[in-house]
Amino acid sequence: MLSRLKRDLTMAEAARAPGGARVDLLLVADMVAPGSKVLDIGAGDGELLRILGEQRGVDGRGIELSREGVNECVAKGLAVIQGDADTDLADYPDDAFDYVILSQTLQATHRPRVVLEHMLRIGRNAVVSFPNFGHWKIRLQLAFGGHMPRTDNLPYSWWDSPNIHFCTIKDFVVLCDVTGAKMDRAVAFNAWGTPLRFNAPWWFWNLFGEQAVFLLSRRG
Repeated sequence: MLSRLKRDLTMAEAARAPGGARVDLLLVADMVAPGSKVLDIGAGDGELLRILGEQRGVDGRGIELSREGVNECVAKGLAVIQGDADTDLADYPDDAFDYVILSQTLQATHRPRVVLEHMLRIGRNAVVSFPNFGHWKIRLQLAFGGHMPRTDNLPYSWWDSPNIHFCTIKDFVVLCDVTGAKMDRAVAFNAWGTPLRFNAPWWFWNLFGEQAVFLLSRRG
C-alpha cells in the first residue's frame, strides 16, 4: 500500500508540471488494467481516453452529451458517440466492458444511484471521480459567506451550474453501500494534487480532500 501511495504521489507531482495532465485523470488511468475494454461516460474532450490509449493500451469507447465534445473526440480519432448517462446506459448489455468510468460527471447526473448501478452492471469494474463538497473551503464559504461556494473544481455560479447533485466523500461511501458496490481502492487528494494519507479516517478525507477517485466492483 505504501508503494502504491508513493506511485500516486509521483503521478500527482508530474501532473502539476506545465502542460501536464489533470491529476484525477492520471489516477483514474492508473486504476485501469492494461489492454482492458473501457467505456468512458462523459468523455468531454477525450483527454482521458487519449491517456488510457497511450499509457494503458486500452480498447476505449466513450459517450458524451455535448455535440461539441463528440466532434472534438472524433476529430482526435476517438470512438465517442453522443449519449446521456441518465438515459442511455440501460441499452448496454451486462458485462460489456472491463471498466466503466465516470470522471467528474457524477454530480451532473439526475439519478446518480441508477447511473452507478448501471455502471456496475455493464462493467466488471467502475471508476468514479468527483469533487468533494465536504472540503473545508466549501464549508467556510457556506458558514461565513452565506452563499453557494465557488472553487477551482466547482467554478460555476449556482444559477448556471451543470452540477445538480453535489456530494461529499462520506456521501459517496454511503451510496456505494446502498448500491452494493465493493470499494477496491480509493484516493483523495488536495488542491496541489497530493494524495492524502491512505490510512486516514473518512472524516479526514471528507474535510481535506478536494477530489476523490474510487475503484469499485460488484460484491459477491
